[in-house]
Amino acid sequence: MYALIDGNNFYVSCERVFQPRLEGRPVIVLSNNDGCAISRSNEAKDLGIRMGAPWHEIRSMEKSHGLVALSANFALYGDLSDRMMAVLADFGTRQEIYSIDECFVDLSGVPGGLAESGRAMRQRVLQWLGLPCSIGIGPTKTLAKFANHIAKTAERKPEPYAARHARVCNLAALERAELDALLAATDVGGVWGVGWRLRDQLREAGVHTALDLARLDPVQVQRRWSVVLERTVRELQGRPCVDLEDGPQDRRHIAVTRSFGHKTGALADLREAVTVFATRAAEKLRRQHGVAAQVYVYIRTGHYEQAHPYSRGHSIELPQPTNDTARIVHAALAVLDGIYREGHPYAKAGVVLMHLQREGLRQGALDLGDAPAPRPRLVEVLDQLNRRYGQDTVFLASAGLGGRARRWSMKQERRTPRYTTSVGELLEVRA
Repeated sequence: MYALIDGNNFYVSCERVFQPRLEGRPVIVLSNNDGCAISRSNEAKDLGIRMGAPWHEIRSMEKSHGLVALSANFALYGDLSDRMMAVLADFGTRQEIYSIDECFVDLSGVPGGLAESGRAMRQRVLQWLGLPCSIGIGPTKTLAKFANHIAKTAERKPEPYAARHARVCNLAALERAELDALLAATDVGGVWGVGWRLRDQLREAGVHTALDLARLDPVQVQRRWSVVLERTVRELQGRPCVDLEDGPQDRRHIAVTRSFGHKTGALADLREAVTVFATRAAEKLRRQHGVAAQVYVYIRTGHYEQAHPYSRGHSIELPQPTNDTARIVHAALAVLDGIYREGHPYAKAGVVLMHLQREGLRQGALDLGDAPAPRPRLVEVLDQLNRRYGQDTVFLASAGLGGRARRWSMKQERRTPRYTTSVGELLEVRA
């Protein structure tokens, strides 16, 4: 038996933890460079603000409707996510962290009622962290995801689901007829894993609701569509086909890319940006205990640049697979110097680490002395310092002098303090 726990309007909820005055007000969180809405409070949704709405199109609602817009504070969201996942891990035998605001918990063998466990999870996350969440429980991961959809929808607008399913929805307690009624009330596009292209194909085949999909023959589904959709059908029928992934899956590549807050043609600015991006990529690589054998770097002007358009990328093989920040940055800067051309207003850059492998599998037996020796202790100490005292406490000089504003940095004109991850931005409480 599985539970799917999903933080409600997660980024907005994280902001409200430290700004209670935002409760009950329409709030959105903006994407990188304050481009578009990526999280909306229920009040903002009621104003008709859609996910991905460009900020310049809805900015007037600040005055007309009291809309509050905030720049994304990913350091805060990531830290609160880690705390939420740690709290929820205590409630089940296994846990799969699905995204920054979602996780599955295996409730098999957990004492007590399933609904009671769900309510206890929700209450603890709310009490300990101040974050509201919705919980769906079902015999398969797909049905748990479906139950979560019902729990979230029923809390905001009971139709087409009964209000008693709000917040915590336990499908395992329902008779088959009642479950079928819920499936029949749900568009097939609302099923986990059914994207818009597949949704349109299913509709053309006469499959309009989740119940229609659940009643298909799995064997015929595999023949006509895919084994993935076959598993979805079986899971909707209550037969588990997708197990929990107990640990994070290693990535095939790691990319860090950003659009600049202001266009720049200066090589010095691009070297700073590429250094920062390569540093972040190396940190992610070490977290999955991996090493990279190849570094790819690209730079480009804006999509609508007509006077001086330019886009170029290139890769370089490393002498030895590594996760050493300094060596990855050195390689990335060498690529940048080779692809940079003067006279172009660059709008974006990116660093991609490729040909990844597990750290213990790195090849070193045939090295002839040219490859630099690994420096695991140095890298470990740098990571420890930055974890303890905050990101970029120690950084490479090519990233630019600390404290100096970077012209290329993302626009974050509305970012709130990093209350939990930066010593200089801790919340002050006066008694």
